[in-house]
Amino acid sequence: MTTTATMTAAMTTGDTVPPVRFDTKIAVLLREDLETWQRLNVTAFLVSGLGSELPEVIGEPYADADGTPYLPMFRQPVLVFEGPKETLTTAHARALSRALPRAVFTTELFSTGNDRDNRAAVRAVGTGGLDLAGLAVYGPRNAVDKVLKGARMHP
Repeated sequence: MTTTATMTAAMTTGDTVPPVRFDTKIAVLLREDLETWQRLNVTAFLVSGLGSELPEVIGEPYADADGTPYLPMFRQPVLVFEGPKETLTTAHARALSRALPRAVFTTELFSTGNDRDNRAAVRAVGTGGLDLAGLAVYGPRNAVDKVLKGARMHP
């Protein structure tokens, strides 16, 4: 895999660097009937779960040319998909059966206003009864692809 140092050296010398191809995938699956603001909100919440629990998905901190520091972000793209409610339910079951790291956002979370109430809303419903608005999953590329089978890229 190409390292940050290799890419930096190539940029300063003018050498071309082959594109980085990750063997893992970060993906978000959204329910297709969500409003635009809901899609953005769900995506932000879901990916925060992955970043907080999986340090390997986070890259190095950023800095601009003046040396102003910025927080690190994911080291790889986040792919966003959409599908009907049934696709989310199936994808959720597949992610569970493969024991992939995952985060869920249920429709009940749109009416709560804080982390404690969010966790209580999810805890109040059994796995099979979750009304999913979104799902984030991380893992080997082929496993994530199998989880997302039937979903389509978000427009």
